[in-house]
Amino acid sequence: MLIRALIHRAVDRLIKHTVADNESGGSLLRPFRNRLPTALALPAERRNQRARALGSVLRSIASAVVFTIATMLVLGEVGLNLGPLLASAGIAGLAIGFGAQNLVKDFIAGLFMLLEDQYGVGDVVDVGETSGTVEAVGLRITTIRDAAGVVWYVRNGEIIRVGNKSQGWAVVNIDVPVGFISIDQATAVLREAAAAVAEDPDFVDDFIDPPTVLGVEQITADGAVLRTTVKTSTEAQWRVGRELRRRLTEALERAGIAAQLTAARMFIRPAVDHNSDTGQGGPT
Repeated sequence: MLIRALIHRAVDRLIKHTVADNESGGSLLRPFRNRLPTALALPAERRNQRARALGSVLRSIASAVVFTIATMLVLGEVGLNLGPLLASAGIAGLAIGFGAQNLVKDFIAGLFMLLEDQYGVGDVVDVGETSGTVEAVGLRITTIRDAAGVVWYVRNGEIIRVGNKSQGWAVVNIDVPVGFISIDQATAVLREAAAAVAEDPDFVDDFIDPPTVLGVEQITADGAVLRTTVKTSTEAQWRVGRELRRRLTEALERAGIAAQLTAARMFIRPAVDHNSDTGQGGPT
């Protein structure tokens, strides 16, 4: 009990130190690949949640190891032969391992997920079968709420790959059809509108790099499609994307490009001769 209490106290002190370090902008228990500039650093609450989860795992492992060793020592002191007991425990462990291999797989995958910081509470992830916001992370189950509000309980052992949309930075790509007009004119209009968004005081802190109009992305039946791209922080990518789409649309409308695109889509329907249906001739 004394050894267990000492280990738990050491783990608690480590977690408290980690939380305080995270609040002050430190990088303890933070993967090297995620040690980004301050503007792109992972949220402190996210790292605190991960630290507490790791602390809970470490305390559980320490308790299991200490009590197992203590039990063996006590049984040895009372004169019990530990050889057959260990052999029986080994056989029972193999049987349980084969019978509950999915459970073991889930626990191991969850442990490595926490250690590698693949995702955390509040991240927007795509795990293949579903995508949404992570609401809870455990050693066996990860809880994800999708855009429709449905809560998904995903076993960690069944997650083959994870796409995390909330780590580091994000790129917003916006494709805008401009029809069969001057590409240079449309590019200038889009570039001016995107620059205005980047200079807006409400959005200036969300941009990492200035927006760029890359040029013609594809040719369709309606004409050319121009792509505008911008590098932004992960938490602002959806807000910036919506504002860019609104500003670009308004800019194309003011420049008259939207009207030309609409006119190009108008089709003349041939007149229908109703007399052919009734079998009657002459004017109607």
